[in-house]
Amino acid sequence: MKGVKALYLKELSELDGVSGDEGRVRDFIKEKIESKVDSVKVDVLGNLIAFKKGTKSNRKFLLAAHMDEVGFMVTNIEDDGTLSFAPVGGVDPRVVVGKHVRIKGELPGVIGYKAIHLQKKDELLASPKFENLRIHIGARSKEEASRKIELGDYISFATDFRQEHSRATGKAFDDRAGCAVLMEVIEQEQRYEDDLYFAFLVQEEPGLRGSAVLFEQLQPDLALVIEGTTAGDDPGLPEHQWATHLGDGPAVTFMHRGYVVNKKIYESILQVAQKYDIKHQYKRRTAGGTDAARLAKTGGGVPAGVISIPARYIHSPLSMIDLGDFENTVKLVRKILEEGEGFAR
Repeated sequence: MKGVKALYLKELSELDGVSGDEGRVRDFIKEKIESKVDSVKVDVLGNLIAFKKGTKSNRKFLLAAHMDEVGFMVTNIEDDGTLSFAPVGGVDPRVVVGKHVRIKGELPGVIGYKAIHLQKKDELLASPKFENLRIHIGARSKEEASRKIELGDYISFATDFRQEHSRATGKAFDDRAGCAVLMEVIEQEQRYEDDLYFAFLVQEEPGLRGSAVLFEQLQPDLALVIEGTTAGDDPGLPEHQWATHLGDGPAVTFMHRGYVVNKKIYESILQVAQKYDIKHQYKRRTAGGTDAARLAKTGGGVPAGVISIPARYIHSPLSMIDLGDFENTVKLVRKILEEGEGFAR
């Protein structure tokens, strides 16, 4: 990767921050950016909002990415010392069996299910249900487990970040990759024409909660949401059903669930990408949603665009992204800001 520091992506990916428990991620970002912006605050919901004054200050430009990841919560401590748990955000139970997890950011565990030798035919053909899964932490009784665990404790996947050539694997690229993009933009320490607000949001996964409180605080004129999104180039899926493709650059969204992207912003994003010859693609599937939908419907409404980094296997213990896509996303966002008041006019 040339011109982009990848260190933030690794560190952000490995931090635990299930929706509602984003403190570790927020503290890390705050420490890294607070000397490079004019002000930083944490609102009542837990969003981290940084401000950088513009050279003209005629508009308020909001850039947003969410800090939270999908995960789980402890719902019961069983008599045998195992833990029952429920998903926080959209997690497919088929991808979690046998995976390592961390409870409260420190206690290791493994998600277990009935061995294949013991399953009946109808069980083999059906997806496991969360109610039939357990987390093993090495405790032999409810009493022993209760000394370490309480109901409501957060559970994250325990996945190390790895980089091989142009590809990286890790957890929580949805949306720590977006957070890393915003941090790289801040790192540049450049002033732009617009007043910039960088919002690192909480609780996107369970229903776009963090972005709901931004309008009254900031009243921005326009917004850009940076996300991790589904890649469709998986085995067995026909190419015409692909949402995005790794290596083809950031994906520009024209519509997703709950929101048709503001046409002026959408076209302006494409114009900037074409002007500076930045590799990019269209997000061709409209499933899924982002904080742009919430911003459009809150308060007076904020016209918002969406730029996404394609990621295979999102909402699972391990995702994959192309580092060239990450680099081009950073470049595209920077060039959009350099356009100043001419962007989306």
